[in-house]
Amino acid sequence: MDKAMEESMMGALENVIDPELGIDIVNLGLVYGVHLDEDGNAGVEMTLTSMGCPMGPQIVASVEEALGELPEVKDTNVQIVWSPPWDKEMMSRYAKIALGVS
Repeated sequence: MDKAMEESMMGALENVIDPELGIDIVNLGLVYGVHLDEDGNAGVEMTLTSMGCPMGPQIVASVEEALGELPEVKDTNVQIVWSPPWDKEMMSRYAKIALGVS
């Protein structure tokens, strides 16, 4: 997968907002990686802010919907991982400012 496609996928994922925090999942640091194979199958490795996150299924559905809007993507597989565990240091500067985290 080329860099432009990775940037397109990450850009699409910036439209997925964590409903509890009101910040997109990319700036929150929840997306660990994306890939796209030659058949148009997208893969997303990501985490959630906590193992018990009640919004997990909604976020996964939003990821699938956002990537499905890219013409190159035919199908999306989201893998939720817990390692490394998410913490606030993974957030972008923008997310930290928006949430008042220092």
